[in-house]
Amino acid sequence: MRFCQVVAIAPILGILFIAGPSAAQHTSPPTPTTRILAIGTVNPGVDPAAVKSILPTEVRETLKLYLDGKIDQWFSLQGRNGVAFILNVTDATAAQDMLEKLPLGQAHLMSFELIPLAPLNPLRQLQETGSGEPH
Repeated sequence: MRFCQVVAIAPILGILFIAGPSAAQHTSPPTPTTRILAIGTVNPGVDPAAVKSILPTEVRETLKLYLDGKIDQWFSLQGRNGVAFILNVTDATAAQDMLEKLPLGQAHLMSFELIPLAPLNPLRQLQETGSGEPH
């Protein structure tokens, strides 16, 4: 039954995405940032031996962030050296500050690209009635 619901909703989502952001933004309120995706890579030109020497401390400090609930999920990147964290942080500045305090950040050996994540805003249009009011 759930599969049928997903199959029925998929074309609607496709139409909402094809309509573009202007259609969704005019009728729906903005969605709040609920997580931050942080993609970390070693800076160009960094000596791999320098990274390797700091890595044990980096892993321990990263584990502390995970156990403190600041990191929700963590992954390695496929096809290149680096990590991806889904952070339980809603402010990009706070996320950047937190990641820069890790040993590789303090040594200026790793940089992060931060991407704010939010609930899928076009889903709000599925809640609207003919009058345009959410129910």
